[in-house]
Amino acid sequence: MKIIIVGAGEVGYHFAEWLAQEKKEVVVIDVSPEALQRVSDHLDVQIMTGSGANPRVLEESGLKSADIILAVTDKDEVNLIACFFANVIAPQIQKVALIRNPDYISYRDALTRDILNIGLVINPEMEVVNSILRIMSAPEVEEVNEFVGGRIKMLGKHLPADSPLNGLKLMQLPELIERNRMIIAALVRDEQLIIPKGKDTLRAGDFVYFVCQSRDIEEILRLFGKRANSLKNILVVGGGNIGFPLVKELETRRFNVKLIEKDPHRCQMISAKLKRTLVLQGLATDQKFLEEENIGHMDMVVAVTWDEEMNILSCLLAKQLGAKKTIARVNKVPYIPLVKAIGIDHIVSPRISAINTLFPYMRRGKVISSVSIRGKAAEVLEAEALAKSAIVGKPLKELDFPKEALFLCLFRGDEVIIPAGDTVIEPGDRVLILSTGAVIPLVEQALVGKR
Repeated sequence: MKIIIVGAGEVGYHFAEWLAQEKKEVVVIDVSPEALQRVSDHLDVQIMTGSGANPRVLEESGLKSADIILAVTDKDEVNLIACFFANVIAPQIQKVALIRNPDYISYRDALTRDILNIGLVINPEMEVVNSILRIMSAPEVEEVNEFVGGRIKMLGKHLPADSPLNGLKLMQLPELIERNRMIIAALVRDEQLIIPKGKDTLRAGDFVYFVCQSRDIEEILRLFGKRANSLKNILVVGGGNIGFPLVKELETRRFNVKLIEKDPHRCQMISAKLKRTLVLQGLATDQKFLEEENIGHMDMVVAVTWDEEMNILSCLLAKQLGAKKTIARVNKVPYIPLVKAIGIDHIVSPRISAINTLFPYMRRGKVISSVSIRGKAAEVLEAEALAKSAIVGKPLKELDFPKEALFLCLFRGDEVIIPAGDTVIEPGDRVLILSTGAVIPLVEQALVGKR
């Protein structure tokens, strides 16, 4: 697979890093020699200086022989023009564009079908809004991912010492909960990702990834110890392209919401468009201001301004003043492990959200959705089993399938099946597969056709 990436900024760099690790042929185009030098110094990819909106540059990059073009600069217009010329030069190529302006997004159908034939339009800010809403659906856990239209969730949570799961072998799990209601997908212990077997033992401090139906979350979380109260009072910091649509959605869900925005003109504009939200003009790092607004009574504080230092500081201050949970938007991916270490409950990143949105588009086979876990250590794929797939027609125990990959569950009609060794996958089943990064190509091969 050959991929042309237009834009060597943070998003383009991380796309290139991920694709290069999978041994794909990558060409990165950018007008900035400095950005390209960073790519060249750290990644085994080709670079090309020039504008991705220039048709000559696109032709010289080898566009005609490429499979996909990713237009991911920080300028929507450049991304759109790159896709326009890609449509002229190589009509067969798959096109992905990063589009942030909501005015453009409102013409998504025209972009994807009628005019530019763009295969995938990614709006990182709206993907972050969706990530926050997923977190709020299960605020007690540290990670939340959804599959099969939200019916299946994979949650990640540290195991406390007082949990009845502490010291339990996985084969003993059905003693606490029916087998078809929960499966342990992976553990992280001492920073190492483990795909566990039946004889493995859960230990306090393990970060546990588990899969269940949405309706079973409440009962399963009781196994992890005392549950927190449900969310009611929410404070959002920042009324921009993330904060404003987030608050509009929270209003429809009947939360008590306050929004802090430092720009007085922006406050007036968004206040006129909201119905129940209290819009406050001020700084979320002003301790006296926060105390006056009863920050200690907030169930969750969500800081999503463009300034990640502001987001981090406002979340830390909110926690110090008594807020129960915090979510901070962090733009620089290398910051994320550091920010988690200082006590912020959840991190959201437009760049990681954009990458996760692109994952299924880059996979062979009929992959519907995909998320990475622990950076690039592993990936969870939701895919439809094709009639020609190597995974259909045999009991799972007889499949020539990588040991580093695990079938988590099947979705057949309205039935959710936690698979056993004698389970047979049928064409049309949706399957959820966890795989380490090293064997993803083998999993893709099994999804595509008979081996």
